[in-house]
Amino acid sequence: MNIEDIREYCLAKPAVTEELPFGPNTLVFKVGGKVFLLVGLDQIESLCFNVKCDPDVAVDLRLNYPETVIPGYHMNKKHWNTVYCNRQLSDERLKIFVDDSYALVYNALPKALKRNLT
Repeated sequence: MNIEDIREYCLAKPAVTEELPFGPNTLVFKVGGKVFLLVGLDQIESLCFNVKCDPDVAVDLRLNYPETVIPGYHMNKKHWNTVYCNRQLSDERLKIFVDDSYALVYNALPKALKRNLT
């Protein structure tokens, strides 16, 4: 998986926007104005991205895939994981992390906002 794959996958989801709120090197994907994925544009050696995760699931993923999933870099480590691409997990499994993060954020949005997004 490369950065363009991540970008295309995120943008294919309903009501997703992409922004650069933290400067030119961090691409942020949001739904309803809330972040669900961040990826650094300046990564050369090891591509990784941050995604939101259920706290209990986050701990299990870190234990089961210590070379691929770590506590979220510069994020609330209880709710965010940093996930490295092209290591222990397939691209399809990485996409599930993106799907789960999107769903967590979308489902937490107020009902009125969700109606306006569709």
